[in-house]
Amino acid sequence: MNITSQMVKDLRDKTGAGMMDCKKALSENNGDMEKAIDFLRQKGLAVAAKRAGRATSEGVVETYIHAGGKLGVMVELNCETDFVAKTDGFREFARDVAMHIAATNPVSLSRSDVPEEVVDRERQIYIQQALESGKPESIVEKMVAGKIDRFLSEICLLEQKFVKNPEVSVQEMLTELIGKMGENVSIRRFSRFQVGV
Repeated sequence: MNITSQMVKDLRDKTGAGMMDCKKALSENNGDMEKAIDFLRQKGLAVAAKRAGRATSEGVVETYIHAGGKLGVMVELNCETDFVAKTDGFREFARDVAMHIAATNPVSLSRSDVPEEVVDRERQIYIQQALESGKPESIVEKMVAGKIDRFLSEICLLEQKFVKNPEVSVQEMLTELIGKMGENVSIRRFSRFQVGV
């Protein structure tokens, strides 16, 4: 099939991927736009995995102040080069993450950052609830493990469903950004401030 420049442009507009990547994706998928988008997303996942160990010493600190000025968030988003840190897509993602944090109030970035006492407290509550409901001890442990897993996915930023697109997690959005930017990107830290809390 003949791949036209308009087809390449349309795919680039939809995905933000480079011209040559778009042309290759369309060629490999006989001009099928949806398959080409999937191809580019898969390639983005592979790029993200390859770049995961690379240092991210550049980036931005982005803020979000909610209307009324009673809630604010600062987030540090890192990348490999100053060039990428200055792109609109990178800065827009940083703003979106800050807004997401304002809306969801995550406890930590990832599971490894959750204080052990928080997990232990939740575990004790779940065990007590299961025992009081009359469940046998053999089932209690499985129930508690499932509830702890769900609890952690709700309080860890990277595992939360993205507020602007609940179909994907923040980690999946980050992985997609890594694929688009062509270099490693990481959310380093965040702080959420709320008046009176």
